[in-house]
Amino acid sequence: MPESAWKFLFYLGAWSYSAYLLFGTDYPFFHDPPSVFYDWTPGMAIPRDIAAAYLLQGSFYGHSIYATLYMDAWRKDSVVMLVHHVVTLVLIASSYAFRYHNVGILVLFLHDISDVQLEFTKLNVYFKSRGGSHHRLHALAADLGCLSFSLSWFWFRLYWFPLKVLYATSHCSLRSVPDIPFYFFFNALLLVLTILNLYWFLYIVAFAAKVLMGQVREVKDVREYDAAEAPSPKPSKAEKPLRNGLVKDKRF
Repeated sequence: MPESAWKFLFYLGAWSYSAYLLFGTDYPFFHDPPSVFYDWTPGMAIPRDIAAAYLLQGSFYGHSIYATLYMDAWRKDSVVMLVHHVVTLVLIASSYAFRYHNVGILVLFLHDISDVQLEFTKLNVYFKSRGGSHHRLHALAADLGCLSFSLSWFWFRLYWFPLKVLYATSHCSLRSVPDIPFYFFFNALLLVLTILNLYWFLYIVAFAAKVLMGQVREVKDVREYDAAEAPSPKPSKAEKPLRNGLVKDKRF
């Protein structure tokens, strides 16, 4: 639960900052996606406000790779989670180095909102049964959070992401800069990210189907451990307990 709390605060702050850059400044990238490549030149200067967002996000995903490998409990989607973190960090580093930073801010904005709602929902799942009693307010918040998370995942990651980001990087980039470097490398990484988003959306649809069929009556943490790595409820003294054993992204 503590890790979900700080992740909620991180994602909320990171997404709010991205929203500020896109809607509170003169950057037109959200409303005019092709503008991410207007006046693009190799080695162009990166504005400090965008560079600050990159430093924050790069540090977070660098830590996430280490946490997935050495701190978190191993689960059935841990390999996919690790691939996601690696792809995201490579995208952050390469887009900064290749001066695709305008695209990067748009990508971060479209992805972080789902993580905000995910961590909010997980917190309320934990809170609704605290103290051995059922708390209706947190149960309602968990149900609403699950619904908004599912809708935002589809709208932001599977609709707006291809419509705005993939359209700009695969089509508009060649019109603005016909010989733009690293075109295939960058678009291949974005395509992998899209496939991962589709992969996790299948879990969301499967969970919704279980709810509609009556197999699941309430939102709860149903994340599965890998059978070979399932932790014992009472670890021996010789074993070091996993620090993040109750936390995992992207799944309920």
